[in-house]
Amino acid sequence: MHFKSKTLNLHKISAMTEQQPAVLLLEDGTVFNGIAIGKIGTTTGEIAFNTGMTGYQEVFTDPSYFGQILVMTAAHIGNYGVHAEEVESDGIKVAGMVIKKFSDGYSRPSGMKSLQDYMVDDNKVGIADVDTRALVRHIRSKGAMNAIISSEIHNIDELKSLLAKVPSMDGLELSSKVATKEAYEVQPENAQYKVSLIDFGVKKNIVRCLADRGCHVKVFPLNSTIEDLKSFNPDGYMLSNGPGDPSAMPNSIELVGEIVKQNKPVFGICLGHQILGLSQGLKTEKMFNGHRGSNHPIKNLKTGKGEITSQNHGFVISKESTENNKEVAVTHVHLNDHTVAGIELINRPVFSVQYHPEASAGPHDSRYLFDQFITNMKNHTA
Repeated sequence: MHFKSKTLNLHKISAMTEQQPAVLLLEDGTVFNGIAIGKIGTTTGEIAFNTGMTGYQEVFTDPSYFGQILVMTAAHIGNYGVHAEEVESDGIKVAGMVIKKFSDGYSRPSGMKSLQDYMVDDNKVGIADVDTRALVRHIRSKGAMNAIISSEIHNIDELKSLLAKVPSMDGLELSSKVATKEAYEVQPENAQYKVSLIDFGVKKNIVRCLADRGCHVKVFPLNSTIEDLKSFNPDGYMLSNGPGDPSAMPNSIELVGEIVKQNKPVFGICLGHQILGLSQGLKTEKMFNGHRGSNHPIKNLKTGKGEITSQNHGFVISKESTENNKEVAVTHVHLNDHTVAGIELINRPVFSVQYHPEASAGPHDSRYLFDQFITNMKNHTA
Protein backbone atom coordinates (compact mmCIF):
# COMPACT_ATOMS: atom_id res chain seq x y z
CA MET A 1 0.00 0.00 0.00
CA HIS A 2 1.43 3.34 -0.98
CA PHE A 3 0.70 6.75 0.52
CA LYS A 4 1.41 10.07 -1.10
CA SER A 5 3.42 12.33 1.16
CA LYS A 6 2.27 15.90 1.62
CA THR A 7 4.76 18.73 1.77
CA LEU A 8 4.05 21.48 4.29
CA ASN A 9 4.04 24.78 2.45
CA LEU A 10 5.70 27.16 4.89
CA HIS A 11 5.32 30.82 4.01
CA LYS A 12 8.45 32.73 4.92
CA ILE A 13 8.20 36.26 6.17
CA SER A 14 9.96 39.03 4.32
CA ALA A 15 10.20 41.89 6.80
CA MET A 16 12.39 40.12 9.37
CA THR A 17 15.71 39.54 7.64
CA GLU A 18 17.96 39.21 10.68
CA GLN A 19 17.64 38.99 14.43
CA GLN A 20 18.25 42.20 16.33
CA PRO A 21 18.48 42.52 20.11
CA ALA A 22 15.65 44.06 22.10
CA VAL A 23 15.11 44.86 25.76
CA LEU A 24 12.05 44.91 28.02
CA LEU A 25 12.30 47.13 31.10
CA LEU A 26 9.64 47.08 33.83
CA GLU A 27 8.75 50.00 36.05
CA ASP A 28 10.34 48.29 39.06
CA GLY A 29 13.70 48.07 37.25
CA THR A 30 13.48 44.42 36.16
CA VAL A 31 15.09 43.79 32.76
CA PHE A 32 14.43 41.04 30.22
CA ASN A 33 16.52 40.66 27.07
CA GLY A 34 15.39 39.12 23.81
CA ILE A 35 15.20 39.64 20.06
CA ALA A 36 13.22 42.24 18.14
CA ILE A 37 9.96 41.40 16.38
CA GLY A 38 7.75 43.72 14.38
CA LYS A 39 8.97 47.24 13.72
CA ILE A 40 12.35 48.34 15.05
CA GLY A 41 11.55 51.04 17.59
CA THR A 42 10.39 51.81 21.12
CA THR A 43 6.99 51.46 22.77
CA THR A 44 5.52 51.95 26.25
CA GLY A 45 2.39 50.93 28.14
CA GLU A 46 1.03 48.99 31.08
CA ILE A 47 2.26 45.41 30.97
CA ALA A 48 -0.38 42.67 31.15
CA PHE A 49 -0.62 38.98 30.28
CA ASN A 50 -3.16 36.88 28.39
CA THR A 51 -3.54 33.15 29.11
CA GLY A 52 -5.46 32.22 25.94
CA MET A 53 -4.07 29.39 23.82
CA THR A 54 -5.62 30.49 20.51
CA GLY A 55 -6.95 33.61 18.82
CA TYR A 56 -3.87 35.81 19.08
CA GLN A 57 -4.99 37.96 16.14
CA GLU A 58 -8.36 38.70 17.76
CA VAL A 59 -6.55 39.53 20.99
CA PHE A 60 -4.06 41.91 19.37
CA THR A 61 -6.85 43.77 17.52
CA ASP A 62 -9.13 44.13 20.56
CA PRO A 63 -9.51 47.89 21.29
CA SER A 64 -9.71 47.14 25.03
CA TYR A 65 -5.96 46.42 24.95
CA PHE A 66 -5.11 49.91 23.75
CA GLY A 67 -2.22 51.31 25.77
CA GLN A 68 -1.01 47.93 27.02
CA ILE A 69 2.09 45.85 26.36
CA LEU A 70 0.78 42.30 26.21
CA VAL A 71 2.58 39.14 27.29
CA MET A 72 1.24 35.99 25.64
CA THR A 73 1.59 32.93 27.88
CA ALA A 74 1.09 30.47 25.00
CA ALA A 75 4.57 29.37 23.95
CA HIS A 76 4.19 29.72 20.16
CA ILE A 77 2.69 32.83 18.58
CA GLY A 78 2.43 33.62 14.87
CA ASN A 79 2.49 30.04 13.62
CA TYR A 80 -0.79 30.31 11.68
CA GLY A 81 -0.20 33.83 10.38
CA VAL A 82 -3.09 36.28 10.19
CA HIS A 83 -6.47 36.06 8.47
CA ALA A 84 -8.51 38.88 6.96
CA GLU A 85 -11.68 38.00 8.88
CA GLU A 86 -10.19 37.28 12.31
CA VAL A 87 -10.04 40.86 13.53
CA GLU A 88 -11.90 42.83 16.18
CA SER A 89 -11.07 46.29 14.80
CA ASP A 90 -9.26 48.06 11.98
CA GLY A 91 -5.77 47.05 13.15
CA ILE A 92 -3.50 46.02 16.01
CA LYS A 93 -4.44 47.87 19.19
CA VAL A 94 -1.89 46.55 21.72
CA ALA A 95 0.99 48.92 22.40
CA GLY A 96 3.54 46.12 22.16
CA MET A 97 3.99 42.34 22.35
CA VAL A 98 6.11 40.03 24.50
CA ILE A 99 6.40 36.48 23.21
CA LYS A 100 8.42 33.38 24.01
CA LYS A 101 8.67 31.68 20.61
CA PHE A 102 7.76 33.88 17.65
CA SER A 103 7.08 32.05 14.40
CA ASP A 104 8.92 33.55 11.44
CA GLY A 105 6.62 31.77 9.02
CA TYR A 106 3.11 30.34 8.77
CA SER A 107 1.56 27.30 7.13
CA ARG A 108 -2.15 28.15 7.09
CA PRO A 109 -3.38 28.04 3.47
CA SER A 110 -5.91 30.84 4.03
CA GLY A 111 -3.46 33.07 5.86
CA MET A 112 -2.98 36.46 4.21
CA LYS A 113 0.41 37.33 5.71
CA SER A 114 2.78 36.62 8.58
CA LEU A 115 2.32 38.16 12.00
CA GLN A 116 5.70 39.84 11.51
CA ASP A 117 4.53 41.64 8.37
CA TYR A 118 1.24 42.46 10.09
CA MET A 119 3.14 44.12 12.96
CA VAL A 120 5.42 46.05 10.63
CA ASP A 121 2.46 47.30 8.59
CA ASP A 122 0.83 48.60 11.81
CA ASN A 123 4.10 50.03 13.23
CA LYS A 124 4.04 47.74 16.26
CA VAL A 125 7.12 46.92 18.33
CA GLY A 126 7.67 43.63 20.15
CA ILE A 127 10.18 41.34 21.79
CA ALA A 128 10.58 37.54 21.58
CA ASP A 129 12.79 34.86 23.15
CA VAL A 130 11.71 36.07 26.58
CA ASP A 131 11.12 33.70 29.50
CA THR A 132 7.43 34.56 29.64
CA ARG A 133 6.78 32.15 32.50
CA ALA A 134 9.27 33.99 34.71
CA LEU A 135 7.90 37.34 33.54
CA VAL A 136 4.27 36.42 34.31
CA ARG A 137 5.21 35.08 37.74
CA HIS A 138 6.92 38.40 38.41
CA ILE A 139 3.89 40.43 37.29
CA ARG A 140 1.54 38.26 39.35
CA SER A 141 3.55 38.89 42.50
CA LYS A 142 4.35 42.58 41.94
CA GLY A 143 1.09 43.70 40.31
CA ALA A 144 0.26 45.87 37.30
CA MET A 145 2.98 48.30 36.24
CA ASN A 146 4.22 50.20 33.22
CA ALA A 147 6.94 48.88 30.91
CA ILE A 148 8.99 49.81 27.87
CA ILE A 149 10.22 47.71 24.92
CA SER A 150 12.98 48.93 22.68
CA SER A 151 14.94 47.47 19.81
CA GLU A 152 16.71 50.77 19.08
CA ILE A 153 17.75 51.96 22.55
CA HIS A 154 19.74 49.61 24.76
CA ASN A 155 20.92 52.00 27.45
CA ILE A 156 18.93 51.12 30.57
CA ASP A 157 19.26 54.56 32.14
CA GLU A 158 17.87 56.19 29.01
CA LEU A 159 14.98 53.71 28.95
CA LYS A 160 14.26 54.39 32.62
CA SER A 161 14.05 58.10 31.85
CA LEU A 162 11.53 57.48 29.05
CA LEU A 163 9.49 55.05 31.16
CA ALA A 164 9.20 57.55 34.02
CA LYS A 165 7.17 59.83 31.74
CA VAL A 166 4.49 57.22 30.96
CA PRO A 167 1.18 57.93 32.76
CA SER A 168 -0.46 55.35 35.00
CA MET A 169 -3.48 53.49 33.65
CA ASP A 170 -5.26 54.50 36.85
CA GLY A 171 -7.26 57.62 35.95
CA LEU A 172 -6.49 57.38 32.22
CA GLU A 173 -9.25 57.87 29.65
CA LEU A 174 -8.47 55.95 26.43
CA SER A 175 -11.81 55.20 24.77
CA SER A 176 -11.75 58.40 22.73
CA LYS A 177 -8.58 57.17 21.01
CA VAL A 178 -10.18 54.00 19.61
CA ALA A 179 -13.92 54.73 19.32
CA THR A 180 -15.57 55.72 16.05
CA LYS A 181 -15.79 59.42 15.24
CA GLU A 182 -18.82 59.01 12.98
CA ALA A 183 -21.98 56.98 13.44
CA TYR A 184 -22.47 53.98 11.14
CA GLU A 185 -25.03 51.22 10.69
CA VAL A 186 -24.98 47.44 10.27
CA GLN A 187 -28.28 46.09 8.99
CA PRO A 188 -28.99 42.41 8.26
CA GLU A 189 -31.86 41.32 6.06
CA ASN A 190 -35.26 41.21 7.74
CA ALA A 191 -34.02 42.93 10.89
CA GLN A 192 -36.57 42.78 13.72
CA TYR A 193 -35.00 45.05 16.30
CA LYS A 194 -33.10 48.33 16.33
CA VAL A 195 -30.18 48.81 18.72
CA SER A 196 -28.31 52.01 19.52
CA LEU A 197 -24.78 50.99 20.44
CA ILE A 198 -22.37 53.37 22.18
CA ASP A 199 -18.84 52.77 20.98
CA PHE A 200 -16.31 52.91 23.83
CA GLY A 201 -13.97 50.70 21.76
CA VAL A 202 -16.36 48.09 20.41
CA LYS A 203 -15.23 44.69 19.16
CA LYS A 204 -16.59 43.72 15.76
CA ASN A 205 -17.95 40.44 17.11
CA ILE A 206 -20.35 42.29 19.42
CA VAL A 207 -21.95 43.90 16.39
CA ARG A 208 -21.89 40.56 14.54
CA CYS A 209 -23.63 38.77 17.41
CA LEU A 210 -26.39 41.38 17.40
CA ALA A 211 -26.77 41.33 13.60
CA ASP A 212 -26.90 37.51 13.61
CA ARG A 213 -29.91 37.78 15.91
CA GLY A 214 -31.82 40.13 13.64
CA CYS A 215 -30.72 43.47 15.02
CA HIS A 216 -30.27 46.61 12.94
CA VAL A 217 -27.38 48.22 14.81
CA LYS A 218 -26.40 51.87 14.72
CA VAL A 219 -23.00 52.49 16.29
CA PHE A 220 -22.65 55.93 17.87
CA PRO A 221 -19.53 57.86 18.95
CA LEU A 222 -19.04 58.02 22.71
CA ASN A 223 -19.64 61.79 22.74
CA SER A 224 -23.18 61.35 21.37
CA THR A 225 -26.11 62.83 23.27
CA ILE A 226 -29.18 61.02 24.51
CA GLU A 227 -31.11 62.83 21.77
CA ASP A 228 -28.74 61.35 19.16
CA LEU A 229 -29.32 57.84 20.48
CA LYS A 230 -33.09 58.26 20.75
CA SER A 231 -33.31 59.59 17.19
CA PHE A 232 -32.68 56.06 15.89
CA ASN A 233 -35.85 55.00 17.76
CA PRO A 234 -34.10 51.94 19.19
CA ASP A 235 -35.71 48.95 20.87
CA GLY A 236 -32.65 48.67 23.12
CA TYR A 237 -29.25 50.06 23.94
CA MET A 238 -25.83 48.36 23.86
CA LEU A 239 -22.87 49.62 25.93
CA SER A 240 -19.62 48.34 24.42
CA ASN A 241 -16.27 47.31 25.77
CA GLY A 242 -13.25 49.61 25.64
CA PRO A 243 -9.92 50.54 27.25
CA GLY A 244 -8.88 52.69 30.19
CA ASP A 245 -10.29 53.74 33.54
CA PRO A 246 -14.11 54.06 33.56
CA SER A 247 -14.06 56.57 36.43
CA ALA A 248 -12.23 59.00 34.12
CA MET A 249 -15.30 59.20 31.84
CA PRO A 250 -17.84 61.43 33.65
CA ASN A 251 -19.69 62.41 30.46
CA SER A 252 -20.19 58.78 29.50
CA ILE A 253 -21.35 57.91 33.02
CA GLU A 254 -23.94 60.70 32.81
CA LEU A 255 -25.05 59.57 29.34
CA VAL A 256 -25.56 55.97 30.47
CA GLY A 257 -27.58 57.25 33.41
CA GLU A 258 -29.85 59.02 30.91
CA ILE A 259 -30.12 55.83 28.85
CA VAL A 260 -31.29 53.85 31.89
CA LYS A 261 -34.02 56.43 32.47
CA GLN A 262 -35.51 55.56 29.05
CA ASN A 263 -36.80 52.30 30.61
CA LYS A 264 -35.76 50.28 27.58
CA PRO A 265 -33.57 47.15 27.51
CA VAL A 266 -29.85 47.80 28.05
CA PHE A 267 -26.93 45.38 27.74
CA GLY A 268 -23.40 46.33 28.78
CA ILE A 269 -20.12 44.49 28.24
CA CYS A 270 -16.77 45.07 30.00
CA LEU A 271 -16.17 48.86 30.11
CA GLY A 272 -19.87 49.33 29.33
CA HIS A 273 -20.64 47.18 32.38
CA GLN A 274 -18.38 49.30 34.58
CA ILE A 275 -19.85 52.59 33.31
CA LEU A 276 -23.37 51.25 33.90
CA GLY A 277 -22.40 50.46 37.49
CA LEU A 278 -20.92 53.93 38.01
CA SER A 279 -24.07 55.52 36.59
CA GLN A 280 -26.10 53.75 39.30
CA GLY A 281 -23.93 54.85 42.22
CA LEU A 282 -21.54 51.90 42.33
CA LYS A 283 -17.77 52.29 42.44
CA THR A 284 -14.94 50.77 40.40
CA GLU A 285 -11.40 49.91 41.45
CA LYS A 286 -8.15 49.01 39.74
CA MET A 287 -7.16 45.38 40.15
CA PHE A 288 -3.78 44.21 41.40
CA ASN A 289 -3.71 42.02 38.31
CA GLY A 290 -6.45 42.04 35.71
CA HIS A 291 -8.29 39.14 34.12
CA ARG A 292 -7.12 38.42 30.57
CA GLY A 293 -7.60 35.12 28.81
CA SER A 294 -10.20 32.70 27.46
CA ASN A 295 -10.43 30.29 30.39
CA HIS A 296 -11.91 32.29 33.28
CA PRO A 297 -14.59 30.52 35.37
CA ILE A 298 -17.80 32.41 36.11
CA LYS A 299 -20.85 31.40 38.16
CA ASN A 300 -24.31 32.58 37.19
CA LEU A 301 -25.94 33.21 40.57
CA LYS A 302 -29.45 33.10 39.08
CA THR A 303 -29.11 29.65 37.49
CA GLY A 304 -26.29 28.19 39.55
CA LYS A 305 -24.49 27.19 36.36
CA GLY A 306 -20.82 27.74 35.60
CA GLU A 307 -19.40 29.33 32.46
CA ILE A 308 -15.92 29.38 30.97
CA THR A 309 -15.40 32.89 29.67
CA SER A 310 -13.10 35.23 27.79
CA GLN A 311 -12.02 38.27 29.77
CA ASN A 312 -9.91 41.38 29.33
CA HIS A 313 -10.07 43.99 32.07
CA GLY A 314 -7.92 45.69 34.69
CA PHE A 315 -10.77 47.46 36.50
CA VAL A 316 -13.75 45.94 38.26
CA ILE A 317 -16.94 47.03 40.03
CA SER A 318 -16.34 47.16 43.76
CA LYS A 319 -18.14 44.30 45.47
CA GLU A 320 -18.53 46.38 48.63
CA SER A 321 -20.35 49.13 46.74
CA THR A 322 -23.01 46.64 45.56
CA GLU A 323 -23.90 45.41 49.05
CA ASN A 324 -25.94 48.42 50.14
CA ASN A 325 -27.37 49.38 46.75
CA LYS A 326 -31.01 48.30 46.67
CA GLU A 327 -31.37 49.10 42.96
CA VAL A 328 -28.65 46.70 41.79
CA ALA A 329 -28.30 42.93 42.08
CA VAL A 330 -25.11 40.94 41.43
CA THR A 331 -25.87 38.17 38.91
CA HIS A 332 -22.43 36.69 38.16
CA VAL A 333 -19.19 36.24 40.12
CA HIS A 334 -15.67 35.26 39.11
CA LEU A 335 -14.88 31.94 40.78
CA ASN A 336 -11.14 32.58 41.13
CA ASP A 337 -11.32 35.75 43.21
CA HIS A 338 -15.07 36.28 43.74
CA THR A 339 -15.08 39.67 42.03
CA VAL A 340 -18.28 41.06 40.54
CA ALA A 341 -18.77 39.70 37.02
CA GLY A 342 -22.36 40.69 36.26
CA ILE A 343 -25.16 42.95 37.52
CA GLU A 344 -28.77 43.76 36.76
CA LEU A 345 -31.03 46.60 37.81
CA ILE A 346 -33.99 45.64 39.99
CA ASN A 347 -37.30 45.61 38.08
CA ARG A 348 -35.67 46.98 34.92
CA PRO A 349 -34.56 45.17 31.71
CA VAL A 350 -30.99 46.38 32.24
CA PHE A 351 -28.01 44.08 32.77
CA SER A 352 -24.30 43.86 32.11
CA VAL A 353 -21.32 41.53 32.44
CA GLN A 354 -17.61 42.10 32.99
CA TYR A 355 -16.56 39.41 30.50
CA HIS A 356 -16.97 38.87 26.74
CA PRO A 357 -19.91 36.68 25.62
CA GLU A 358 -19.07 37.49 21.97
CA ALA A 359 -15.65 35.83 22.40
CA SER A 360 -13.90 34.69 19.26
CA ALA A 361 -12.01 32.40 19.22
CA GLY A 362 -14.36 31.01 21.91
CA PRO A 363 -15.48 30.03 24.44
CA HIS A 364 -19.16 30.45 23.62
CA ASP A 365 -20.68 29.48 26.99
CA SER A 366 -22.07 32.99 27.47
CA ARG A 367 -23.64 33.70 24.07
CA TYR A 368 -27.02 33.20 25.75
CA LEU A 369 -26.67 36.74 27.11
CA PHE A 370 -27.29 38.12 23.62
CA ASP A 371 -30.43 35.98 23.47
CA GLN A 372 -31.46 37.39 26.85
CA PHE A 373 -31.08 40.91 25.44
CA ILE A 374 -33.22 39.96 22.42
CA THR A 375 -35.88 38.50 24.73
CA ASN A 376 -35.90 41.70 26.77
CA MET A 377 -36.47 43.76 23.61
CA LYS A 378 -39.16 41.36 22.42
CA ASN A 379 -41.02 41.55 25.73
CA HIS A 380 -40.65 45.33 25.88
CA THR A 381 -42.13 45.86 22.41
CA ALA A 382 -44.90 43.28 22.85
